[in-house]
Amino acid sequence: MADGAAPSAAAHGRRRPRRAKAAAKGSRKTGTLYGALDLGTNNCRLLIAAADKNGFRVVDSYSQIVRLGEGLGSSGVLRESAMERALAALRVCARKLKRQRVRRMRCVATQACRAAGNGAEFLAKVHEVTGLRLQTISTEQEARLALRGCANLLDPSCDAALVVDIGGGSTELSWVDLRPAAKGGRPIPGPCVSLPIGVVNMAERFPESADRGPWFAAMRAFVREQVGGFTGADAFVRVFREGAVHGIGTSGAVTSLGGLHLNLPRYIRSRVDGLWLSRRDVEEATARLLAKNLAERACEPCIGKERADLVLAGCAILAAIDDVWPTPRIRVADRGLREGLLLGMIGADRRRARHRHKRTGKKAGANDR
Repeated sequence: MADGAAPSAAAHGRRRPRRAKAAAKGSRKTGTLYGALDLGTNNCRLLIAAADKNGFRVVDSYSQIVRLGEGLGSSGVLRESAMERALAALRVCARKLKRQRVRRMRCVATQACRAAGNGAEFLAKVHEVTGLRLQTISTEQEARLALRGCANLLDPSCDAALVVDIGGGSTELSWVDLRPAAKGGRPIPGPCVSLPIGVVNMAERFPESADRGPWFAAMRAFVREQVGGFTGADAFVRVFREGAVHGIGTSGAVTSLGGLHLNLPRYIRSRVDGLWLSRRDVEEATARLLAKNLAERACEPCIGKERADLVLAGCAILAAIDDVWPTPRIRVADRGLREGLLLGMIGADRRRARHRHKRTGKKAGANDR
């Protein structure tokens, strides 16, 4: 493995389930497998995929809420309990990568490890315990990867788009100029900014009160001030004022709103990913959540107990962004950074293969096209 050997299931005295054996056997027929691991402030997520003509095909995946950034805002360091939760999830990821014989991977850490005084120390321990080498990426890298991961959800009939990636400890905004796409060109990535505001640190900064209306308004006002203070995207102000724009929301809060809007009995990614929501749809779904207390939100099938105390903080962030950068509609993206990592690795391998075949005069094979 490129990031070091991971412990096998046998090493822990456990028999490999038949389903896992079948998956590993099947994966060997797909050619090179790619792994993308994202350790965020709230979640630990993994995708394992094989390249295909449409980009990639997912072979295995994993997602676990770990709340690595819990209490980080007040202490400045990662808590022992939070690091243990993250390590447990990363052990699962390491076993999956080992079982699937993944040779090409990128494993990254974001805001919690960027901000924590003991972030580097924790990642060193991760490598010691799991064999995984996690790289702490910059805020700009995080924003660009999220944009790459959901680029095929952009609507070329619009003049511009704003990609909103609401995380546990930060929110990334990426503006995109879509006008060249109308003439057959490619969208042009514009400015991006990372704000140190996410659902975990917002929920800690603004404890929920029984009177949820003023509480939500206070969160919204706080975020609106932070978003409004960024002037790097002033070139897009006129375009957004004219209204031929749309948003893309890649976060648990936005996918939760999508599932709530559809009244799904359980979360179904194929129904939510790519869904268009009007501003009114978002406002109505948010109002439904505001009318519910914590226990009632936990009973919502597309939210659940683990997200119930965070989802309204995400809604407040989204509402505040729309106050400053209004879009008539937003597209829900159940994709983002991990997909961006996968597409980057696959694209780099294909470019190398084309260059190699050009030098040798050989035609590209099926895995190189």
